[in-house]
Order: sequence, then C-alpha cells, then structure tokens
Amino acid sequence: MNTETIDNIKMIAETAREFAEKNIRPNIMEWDESQTFPKDLFHQLGEMGFMGIVVPEQYGGSGLGYHEYVTILDEISQVDPSIGLSVAAHNSLCTNHIYEFGNEEQRHRWLPQLASGKVIGAWGLTEHNTGSDSGGMSTTAVKDGDEWIINGAKNFITHAISGDIAVVMTRTGEIGAKNNSTAFVLEKGMPGFTSGKKENKLGMRASETAELIFDNVRVPDSHRLGEVGEGFKQAMKVLDGGRISIAALSLGTARGAYKAALKYAKERHQFGKPIADFQAINFMLADMATEIDAAELLIQRASTLKNAKQKMTKEGAMAKLYASEACVRISNNAVQIFGGYGYTKDFPAEKFYRDSKLCTIGEGTSEIQRLVIGRDITK
Repeated sequence: MNTETIDNIKMIAETAREFAEKNIRPNIMEWDESQTFPKDLFHQLGEMGFMGIVVPEQYGGSGLGYHEYVTILDEISQVDPSIGLSVAAHNSLCTNHIYEFGNEEQRHRWLPQLASGKVIGAWGLTEHNTGSDSGGMSTTAVKDGDEWIINGAKNFITHAISGDIAVVMTRTGEIGAKNNSTAFVLEKGMPGFTSGKKENKLGMRASETAELIFDNVRVPDSHRLGEVGEGFKQAMKVLDGGRISIAALSLGTARGAYKAALKYAKERHQFGKPIADFQAINFMLADMATEIDAAELLIQRASTLKNAKQKMTKEGAMAKLYASEACVRISNNAVQIFGGYGYTKDFPAEKFYRDSKLCTIGEGTSEIQRLVIGRDITK
C-alpha cells in the first residue's frame, strides 16, 4: 500500500473507533442480554458511510476498497462483534450481490437505499436441511408469465426480521442438476414474504438471526439477478468476498479479547507482581499477538487480490480459516487469563468467547474452507 492509502486507512480506523466507543460500547450488554438488534444504530452507520463501503459513489456508496472495509470491521468488532457481524452481512452479502450481479437499473434502484443504511439487507442461502449442501435447496421459483412464484424457507438468516430487502437463492431446476439455482431480490411487504422464528443464540446476540418464509410470493422477473441458473455460481463468488468479511470480524474479535486480556494481565497482581510477568501468561499473550498478526497478513493478502479483481478463492478461504480458528483460541485464552472473572459478565472476556465461535461456522465452516483450499492446491 502507498503512503496515501495507509494514511487514509488510519483516518478511517480512528473514525470507526470513535463511533464504536461513543455509540456501541455503552450498550453492549443491554443489547446482548435482550437480544436487541439496534436498527437505529445502522441508520447512523449508513450516515458514516459504513453500510455501502465498497459500493462505488455513483450508486451512493463510499467507493472504498477491501483494506478500508477490513479496517472498519476490525475496529467495530473489537468493541462488539455482533455489530461487526451485521455490518459484514449487510455489506458483503446482500449489497455486494446486487452490485456484482445486478444490471444498471437494479443497481440504481436498490444500492443507494442499502448504502444509506435506511434500508437493511438480508441474504438467503441456508435452509433447515441444507447448509453446506446448498445445491439441494428446497426453496423453489417457478415461472408464471412475467413473474416467478417462490415457495419455501431459509434459516439462520441475518436481518430476516428487521431487513427490508433480501437477496434469495432459489431452485429453478431439479435437485442435483447443474445450474439449478437463480437469485432474486425480494422486498418486505410482498404478499407471502414473511419472517419466522428468531434464534436464541449463544453469542452474536445483537445481530438478528431468523427464518425467511415464502408462501406463493410473486416476484417480477425484473427482480431476477443475472441469468436463470446462475444463482449458485453467484453465491459462491459472493462468499469469496464474504470470507474476507468473516476473517475481518474474527480479527476484530480476537484483537478485542487480546487487548482486554493484556490490560488485565498488567493490572492483576499475584505474589507481588503483575501476572503478565509470569512466563505462563507472558507466553500465552505472545502467542495471541503472533496469531493476530498472522491472521491480519492473510486477510490483507486476500484483500489486495480482491481489490485487483484477481481470483482469491484459496486466499480468502485461508484467511477465513486461520483468522476464525485463531479467534476462538485467543478468546479462550483471554477467559483463562482473567481466571474466575473471565467467567462473569462483569468483564468482557466471556462475551468475546461466546461471540468467537460463530466465526468458524458462518459463511462456510472451517471444514468447508479446508475443502476449498484442498481442492485448489491439488487440482
């Protein structure tokens, strides 16, 4: 990166950090305990330019690159990973899918609303019986004149209740057939398009997760993204960028846990000295710092390739795999360093620990990342 880019990233980091400290930190545990999705906060994030980060300015976005995007997610997630998760899902899934595969009319219709934060985006791929095996989805779209009739349901969808626009993958061919999926943009208020059960989750509790339900939803063909049959291919390309998002979320979560543990280890005294001076704790902190730097370098490599519009499927998967698993290890060690206090809600370690596990599951499990990497290096 050149000097101008580095200075710009530092400025963006400071802006995101100040926003998070002022508007997010005072409410962390209240939102977590009540599982409140703070929709008004995301309108504010839109005003900051954080809801259309990589969307070009001509469509109402900030026109930034993936290095800046990672920086914003990192800073927000250091304070509250659940808010970072929602920012990531809105930007990299719903919004980015429309930008990457929508035509000009569709881009101008939906992207300015999404980038402003006045409209919240959702993205529907996973179903109750199809997670990694998304090619076998049961949600169908059947052509009827100039419309499509969509039936089925999606599960584990971020912003399923509070979202205003959803990009939904449907099956338009036979189960198991090649090119059997098509993507559509659905708007809340369409007859038959509703939300269902909200999940009661271990962590990331301020990021809303629920069902999307489709009961004979009639969708105009003008809402179709790309060609019929291209939905699954589109989804896989969207998830390439999504892996950078979850890797950045993991990085921020890990860094937040590490900073909290380091501060505590310097302040907590036993046997007449800070516990940070004991080799067992000191080595633990050293490993945590090293893993954070390694994860950041993998993420920056994937971001550089993404900015250059080069293939980065393997590099994105590596960044997501390593960062997410390191995040869990670091959050676990943070609880250990806090000792008994780490097991209480009076200190931040337990929340980072609960939030961290989603990073190894969402947008492709660790096992799927290894599958992607393995296929790439042996082909």
